[in-house]
Amino acid sequence: MKDLSIKKLYYSISEVSRITAIEQYVLRYWETEFEQLKPQKNRAGNRIYTNKDIQLILFIKELLREKKYTIEGAKKILDDQAQDKQLPPEKKEIKSRNEDGVDSEDIKDKPSLKEDLEEIKSFLKLLLTKL
Repeated sequence: MKDLSIKKLYYSISEVSRITAIEQYVLRYWETEFEQLKPQKNRAGNRIYTNKDIQLILFIKELLREKKYTIEGAKKILDDQAQDKQLPPEKKEIKSRNEDGVDSEDIKDKPSLKEDLEEIKSFLKLLLTKL
Protein backbone atom coordinates (compact mmCIF):
# COMPACT_ATOMS: atom_id res chain seq x y z
CA MET A 1 0.00 0.00 0.00
CA LYS A 2 1.25 3.44 -0.92
CA ASP A 3 2.11 5.80 1.95
CA LEU A 4 0.69 9.20 0.98
CA SER A 5 2.29 11.05 3.89
CA ILE A 6 5.67 11.02 2.12
CA LYS A 7 6.02 13.81 -0.41
CA LYS A 8 7.18 12.86 -3.86
CA LEU A 9 9.95 14.75 -5.61
CA TYR A 10 8.11 14.80 -8.93
CA TYR A 11 4.45 14.62 -9.94
CA SER A 12 2.83 13.90 -13.30
CA ILE A 13 0.42 16.37 -14.87
CA SER A 14 -2.53 14.13 -13.96
CA GLU A 15 -1.45 14.07 -10.31
CA VAL A 16 -0.99 17.85 -10.28
CA SER A 17 -4.41 18.23 -11.89
CA ARG A 18 -5.98 16.19 -9.10
CA ILE A 19 -4.03 17.97 -6.33
CA THR A 20 -4.81 21.47 -7.56
CA ALA A 21 -8.29 20.80 -9.02
CA ILE A 22 -7.20 22.39 -12.30
CA GLU A 23 -7.72 20.71 -15.65
CA GLN A 24 -4.64 19.48 -17.49
CA TYR A 25 -5.28 21.68 -20.52
CA VAL A 26 -5.38 24.73 -18.23
CA LEU A 27 -2.04 23.76 -16.70
CA ARG A 28 -0.54 23.46 -20.19
CA TYR A 29 -2.02 26.83 -21.14
CA TRP A 30 -0.64 28.50 -18.02
CA GLU A 31 2.83 27.26 -19.00
CA THR A 32 2.55 29.37 -22.16
CA GLU A 33 1.36 32.44 -20.24
CA PHE A 34 3.53 32.40 -17.11
CA GLU A 35 7.27 32.20 -17.73
CA GLN A 36 7.89 31.15 -14.11
CA LEU A 37 5.90 27.94 -14.67
CA LYS A 38 8.24 25.69 -16.61
CA PRO A 39 8.02 22.08 -15.41
CA GLN A 40 10.83 19.81 -16.50
CA LYS A 41 10.22 16.95 -18.88
CA ASN A 42 11.37 13.39 -18.44
CA ARG A 43 13.03 11.26 -21.14
CA ALA A 44 9.64 10.35 -22.58
CA GLY A 45 8.74 14.05 -22.88
CA ASN A 46 6.15 13.99 -20.08
CA ARG A 47 5.95 16.97 -17.75
CA ILE A 48 7.24 16.42 -14.23
CA TYR A 49 6.25 18.94 -11.59
CA THR A 50 8.06 19.67 -8.33
CA ASN A 51 6.47 20.79 -5.07
CA LYS A 52 7.62 24.32 -5.91
CA ASP A 53 5.78 24.12 -9.25
CA ILE A 54 2.61 23.02 -7.44
CA GLN A 55 2.90 25.93 -4.99
CA LEU A 56 3.26 28.32 -7.93
CA ILE A 57 0.21 26.79 -9.63
CA LEU A 58 -1.85 27.18 -6.46
CA PHE A 59 -0.72 30.81 -6.16
CA ILE A 60 -1.66 31.50 -9.80
CA LYS A 61 -5.01 29.79 -9.19
CA GLU A 62 -5.61 32.02 -6.16
CA LEU A 63 -4.76 35.16 -8.12
CA LEU A 64 -6.93 34.26 -11.12
CA ARG A 65 -9.89 32.49 -9.59
CA GLU A 66 -10.22 33.85 -6.06
CA LYS A 67 -8.80 37.36 -6.30
CA LYS A 68 -10.14 37.75 -9.87
CA TYR A 69 -6.95 39.12 -11.42
CA THR A 70 -6.56 39.04 -15.17
CA ILE A 71 -3.72 36.99 -16.62
CA GLU A 72 -1.79 40.20 -17.25
CA GLY A 73 -2.36 41.33 -13.65
CA ALA A 74 -1.22 37.97 -12.28
CA LYS A 75 1.90 38.12 -14.50
CA LYS A 76 2.69 41.56 -13.08
CA ILE A 77 2.40 40.30 -9.50
CA LEU A 78 4.65 37.32 -10.24
CA ASP A 79 7.17 39.56 -12.00
CA ASP A 80 7.16 41.98 -9.05
CA GLN A 81 7.77 39.13 -6.63
CA ALA A 82 10.64 37.84 -8.77
CA GLN A 83 12.14 41.35 -8.79
CA ASP A 84 11.89 41.58 -5.00
CA LYS A 85 13.74 38.28 -4.58
CA GLN A 86 16.52 39.40 -6.92
CA LEU A 87 17.27 42.63 -5.08
CA PRO A 88 20.62 42.43 -3.31
CA PRO A 89 20.52 42.63 0.47
CA GLU A 90 21.39 46.12 1.71
CA LYS A 91 23.83 44.98 4.33
CA LYS A 92 25.64 41.73 4.72
CA GLU A 93 25.47 40.00 8.05
CA ILE A 94 28.45 38.39 9.69
CA LYS A 95 28.62 34.79 8.64
CA SER A 96 27.23 32.47 11.22
CA ARG A 97 26.41 28.82 11.06
CA ASN A 98 22.97 27.51 11.84
CA GLU A 99 22.26 24.30 13.73
CA ASP A 100 22.98 22.23 10.60
CA GLY A 101 26.39 23.82 10.03
CA VAL A 102 25.31 25.83 6.97
CA ASP A 103 26.45 29.44 6.55
CA SER A 104 23.42 31.67 7.11
CA GLU A 105 24.67 34.19 4.53
CA ASP A 106 24.81 31.51 1.86
CA ILE A 107 21.20 30.55 2.54
CA LYS A 108 19.91 34.15 2.60
CA ASP A 109 21.40 34.82 -0.82
CA LYS A 110 19.62 31.76 -2.25
CA PRO A 111 16.05 31.51 -0.88
CA SER A 112 15.11 28.67 -3.23
CA LEU A 113 18.11 26.68 -1.98
CA LYS A 114 16.97 27.21 1.59
CA GLU A 115 13.47 25.99 0.74
CA ASP A 116 14.88 22.93 -1.02
CA LEU A 117 17.17 22.13 1.90
CA GLU A 118 14.34 22.53 4.41
CA GLU A 119 12.17 20.20 2.33
CA ILE A 120 14.95 17.60 2.14
CA LYS A 121 15.59 17.95 5.87
CA SER A 122 11.92 17.36 6.74
CA PHE A 123 11.77 14.42 4.33
CA LEU A 124 14.86 12.84 5.93
CA LYS A 125 13.42 13.36 9.41
CA LEU A 126 10.23 11.63 8.28
CA LEU A 127 12.24 8.73 6.88
CA LEU A 128 14.20 8.48 10.10
CA THR A 129 11.04 8.18 12.16
CA LYS A 130 9.87 5.33 9.93
CA LEU A 131 13.07 3.30 10.43
